[in-house]
Amino acid sequence: MITQKAKYAIKALVALARAEQGRPSTIRDIAARERIPQSFLEQILIELRRAGLVESRRGKEGGYLLAAAPEEIGLGRVLRLIDGPVAPLPCLSRTAYRRCADCSDEASCTVRAIFSEMYETTVTVLDRTTLMDALKSASGASLDAADPVADGVST
Repeated sequence: MITQKAKYAIKALVALARAEQGRPSTIRDIAARERIPQSFLEQILIELRRAGLVESRRGKEGGYLLAAAPEEIGLGRVLRLIDGPVAPLPCLSRTAYRRCADCSDEASCTVRAIFSEMYETTVTVLDRTTLMDALKSASGASLDAADPVADGVST
């Protein structure tokens, strides 16, 4: 399950992707439109700026903009940035691998085997799903590119 912070981060990024290109959105506008507490949104946008996903502009016409095109910002990257590793077990993590203390042999670990396929499918979908896909999804368009069933991946 993703955290509320990750949900807000994705909502804010989608809001920025919807904005007129080159025109910054203010924290106040995003917070009101997406129903995100303004102080929490400010912290999230600072984190997204530090990671290079958004940029900020100062002044009367200032605010936040995406730092890259929506099709270049993957949801997997956003989730890892905000929530940390997405693996259900530390021994499956690609970014924070850690051997489980109670496991003597990963190759024969039943729990690892059960979660491995689910994790691989999840990561594949997360890493290829972009903000552009989220925009299309929100507008009711098909998400074949992010649909594991459409690509023959069993879930």
